[in-house]
Amino acid sequence: MDIVNEWMSHNPWAVWLEAAIWTVLTLAILAFVRSRLQALFKKRYKNSKLWGDRLVQRLAEKTHWLFLLIIAVYVGSQKLPLPDDTMVKWGHVVFLIMLALVGVWGQNAILLWADQAYQKKKEKDASFATALGVIKFLILLVFYALLMLVALENMGVDIAALVAGLGIGGIAIALAVQKILGDLFASLTIIMDKPFVIGDFIIAGTDMGTVQHIGLKSTQLKSINGERLVVPNSDLLDSRIRNYHKLPERRQLFAIGVVYDTPAEKLERIPGMIQEIIEAQPETRVDRVHFKQFGPYSLDFEIVYWLLKGEYDFLMNTQQAINLALCRKFQEEGIEFAFPTQTILMEQGMQPGSGPSPV
Repeated sequence: MDIVNEWMSHNPWAVWLEAAIWTVLTLAILAFVRSRLQALFKKRYKNSKLWGDRLVQRLAEKTHWLFLLIIAVYVGSQKLPLPDDTMVKWGHVVFLIMLALVGVWGQNAILLWADQAYQKKKEKDASFATALGVIKFLILLVFYALLMLVALENMGVDIAALVAGLGIGGIAIALAVQKILGDLFASLTIIMDKPFVIGDFIIAGTDMGTVQHIGLKSTQLKSINGERLVVPNSDLLDSRIRNYHKLPERRQLFAIGVVYDTPAEKLERIPGMIQEIIEAQPETRVDRVHFKQFGPYSLDFEIVYWLLKGEYDFLMNTQQAINLALCRKFQEEGIEFAFPTQTILMEQGMQPGSGPSPV
């Protein structure tokens, strides 16, 4: 061994030969591992839907041979008697190149996750699938910012002072785009919290309609009259939202009035008639039926019942059926519905339109 070391120390070309051998050997090993991973996952896990399998396959494909060459050259350079400052600078360069490789890997991992999440959610939750674009952008932004900070620190930049400066600049930018950021984060809140989803009928303040699209800045509603309403997401979250699509049950109250000439015996039977008619309708439950009051021109009944389905069309169809059945039943029983009337009583000898005699 002493002879070999002495021979190597007196022959500089031998040192370069050793460095070259290590470089070629490292490059061959790395290239072999990459090719085997590509072949293995392409053959065995080609149709795999697991994120880990697809990630390894994609990273192997996206690892360019230049990155492998840089690694191999760095390994070989460790065998050369280079000055210390040169080795330090070369190490910084290699670190930045490896950081770029980490950036490529991280970007592909995030894009693969976003694509896989979109494929799972696009049929079940279209609003969340739409928000994935924003989530992906924010994750990539944070990832690139961290890589940039690490790269600057490796180059000797004072990160603490830089972050402080960016913080002040970030506050100024945030104030300038406050409304846009408010709508952006409001859209994420809507998608995560799900106060409504596409297809729901909602009322928010003075706006009402069926949700057609949940965007990054606004939500589009189709109103009852057919026009499209575009409402900023921040305005939606600032108002009280009533979602009628998710009603498991719906309470319905209505009133009817009959004429004052109706006999008391028939008045006693009216609540039972109404209850029987409501119970004959499918998916309903009677709450109460009462003779409520003596109105200005009618004897008033108040009825409350529950529909076991929340759809508005079902409510109107049921109420229509109840109204028609009430009309038929009251006709059979000789009960008259009241309508606004006014009776004028005149004293004997008075003419219509004449008033009391002047004093």
